[in-house]
Amino acid sequence: MSWAALAWGGIDWTIFLVAVPVLLVSLVVHELAHGFVADLLGDDTARIAGRLSLNPLRHLDPFGSLVLLLTLVGSQGHFAFGWARPVPVDPSHFRSPRHGMMLVAAAGPGSNLGLALLAALAVRVAAPVSDVIAGVALLVFVMNLILALINVLPVPPLDGSRIVGGLLPRSAYGCWQGLDRYQMPLLLGLLAVVYLFPGVLSAYLEPVLRQATRLLLPPEFWLV
Repeated sequence: MSWAALAWGGIDWTIFLVAVPVLLVSLVVHELAHGFVADLLGDDTARIAGRLSLNPLRHLDPFGSLVLLLTLVGSQGHFAFGWARPVPVDPSHFRSPRHGMMLVAAAGPGSNLGLALLAALAVRVAAPVSDVIAGVALLVFVMNLILALINVLPVPPLDGSRIVGGLLPRSAYGCWQGLDRYQMPLLLGLLAVVYLFPGVLSAYLEPVLRQATRLLLPPEFWLV
């Protein structure tokens, strides 16, 4: 499942008009990756449901999208939270449900990392030619890195919880999976921490973003 939780210093309506479609497309790609990997592993549930599609209407959750817009505008750009409609997956079709779900889960943030790498290449190509194109590519780069970092947190129902579950010994998997029954309180607790203490999120995200820009982007685009 793809979740977005982003933080900015203040709203810039030009950036806002670009950021919202970038974020929505990134969420769609994230969900499509889940379904595609599940299909490769033998679960055709997403394909039968028509979810192996780039059509955003097949993936967007109306309420999740509305929450995204309301939190972004309501907080004057300091915070945004939203989600896409989860792709249906039946782990009983996998040879190993535990490891199958781990791979399906990892595909979501993995797709965002792939988009970030493509965006980094676009920044390098566009920088000498167009500041506008390079700026949009930089936004795609940063937002997809943030999406990947948020979704690998080991908190149900985020993808990180499935990834951790696949790495745990079989004897511990049942206990870990049992946390799913508390996924909404856990998620709301995480949301409350992010909203009330944005410095916690920044302390997690900023060092990775800073290092990633230094590694992949020209110096003029480094985050300091």
